[in-house]
Amino acid sequence: MEQLDLTPWRCPEPLIRLKLWLRQARPGQSVCIQLGDAGSRQDIPAYLRRQGHHVQTCEGQAGRLR
Repeated sequence: MEQLDLTPWRCPEPLIRLKLWLRQARPGQSVCIQLGDAGSRQDIPAYLRRQGHHVQTCEGQAGRLR
């Protein structure tokens, strides 16, 4: 599984970087996304679900979503 650490950026940069990753992703490929920005922690899982992707979340350390 590929790792995508988006914790250094604030919204909307994490979503932009995720969209770029999705463009090059192969069918069935999985990614573990780490988010630090509060807006991104809400927006990105919702965006992925709307796009038909399976999302599994777990709260990480110090307000991070993985």
